[in-house]
Amino acid sequence: MTRTQEALLPATRRALLHRIAVAQAEGRAPSLVAAVVRDGQAVWHGARTSVDGHGPDETVQYRIGSITKTFTAVLVMRLRDGGVLDLGDPLEKHLPGTGAGESTIAELLAHTAGLAAESPAPWWERTPGSLRPALSDVLGEQPLLHPVGRRHHYSNPGYTVLGALVEELRGAPWEEVLRAEILEPLGLHRTSTQPEHPHAGGWAVHPWADAMLPEPTEDLGRMAPAGQLWSTTGDLARFAAFLARGDERVLSAESVREMRTPAAPAEAADVVDGDTYGLGMQIQCRDGRLLVGHSGSLPGFLANLTISVEDDVAAVVLANCTSGPLLGAVGADLVRIVAEAEPRIPEPWRPLREVDPAVLGLVGQWYWGTHAFGLRATADGLLALAPLAGGGRKARFRANGDGTWTGLEGYYAGELLRPERRPDGSVSHLDLGSFVFTRQPYDPEAPVPGGVDPEGWRGIG
Repeated sequence: MTRTQEALLPATRRALLHRIAVAQAEGRAPSLVAAVVRDGQAVWHGARTSVDGHGPDETVQYRIGSITKTFTAVLVMRLRDGGVLDLGDPLEKHLPGTGAGESTIAELLAHTAGLAAESPAPWWERTPGSLRPALSDVLGEQPLLHPVGRRHHYSNPGYTVLGALVEELRGAPWEEVLRAEILEPLGLHRTSTQPEHPHAGGWAVHPWADAMLPEPTEDLGRMAPAGQLWSTTGDLARFAAFLARGDERVLSAESVREMRTPAAPAEAADVVDGDTYGLGMQIQCRDGRLLVGHSGSLPGFLANLTISVEDDVAAVVLANCTSGPLLGAVGADLVRIVAEAEPRIPEPWRPLREVDPAVLGLVGQWYWGTHAFGLRATADGLLALAPLAGGGRKARFRANGDGTWTGLEGYYAGELLRPERRPDGSVSHLDLGSFVFTRQPYDPEAPVPGGVDPEGWRGIG
């Protein structure tokens, strides 16, 4: 990957370096590496290490733990986009006999399938995968701990099941499918299931002494789709750009946007913390900024990938210690530093290429009862509805080609916006999911539900 360090201002680069230096020193990490992506390109790489004269670069592998789950989720979404499965399909339809077959594919992706967080003992992250050769060994005798679809409960076995689903439907090992369908198309040549030189060693740092203990490196076997991968800041920077923009060779922009959309019912504590989950991606709100991505950990390693799609900035942070620096906070700070110091420059305003008189007849001010809204035609061919004052429901609408429009987000997602016309062709009112929007508050000429008092507006006296 070509790095354009000069693309960031010197003060921004120093602030980024300071942040990872504090994280490595206070978190007592043997080494910590990071990268920042802006406009789809890596623009900064930094490293801090306890070894004099050596600084890991963007080609050094670290184990990335549960970021692996996002790769597995992409493979499942590819099966959906190819028509091989539907996200609403029960698992039993494609992979019978697991004991968790009533769970849907979407529920497995969103960790709402009711499965346990971990496989039966011994601790799978620190023991050979050969101890769990079959799905039954991963799921245990009672796979379901919670009602299916009712709550978000993070499940490592759930992603093992999704990996097995990929193998069943592709007729090839998960690792081979991963390489053919994601790693090779995106050029992630330093991402692998086994460590490849150069790579970092994993360490445990004593909590009460500045001493270290090497951690074992286990092949996770069946659990690989939940956390096996090794990667680099260079490769994960490319992967972050893909998750923000899509790539038709792998997944469309629309499909990766779907992955970034909340899909799990949040628990009360998650609502307070501003955290939820999509389809293979973590979603959080930090300092008013919506962040998506995933964290990861395995004995000896910590990893984090954080993206602000609105700012078009992403960060990757990797460390080779079992615990210590809070990489989620570091990643969020790296994104914030760049986004605040060098805000995204918007694209130039450009007028519509063509003006449709029928659309012009829809735009302007509308009233739902006494609530004032503005409807605007945007350069991307959509209609945008928003309240003119205070908070309220807003949404964009896509034309259906028959004069109607479909809502794309929020309360009006999927709802139909239908302009109702008078005999002369002029627009009388808008019907939006049964709500009547009129040009004047409670227009007596429009079919306002419940009717309008014939005496009209009046004062107190």
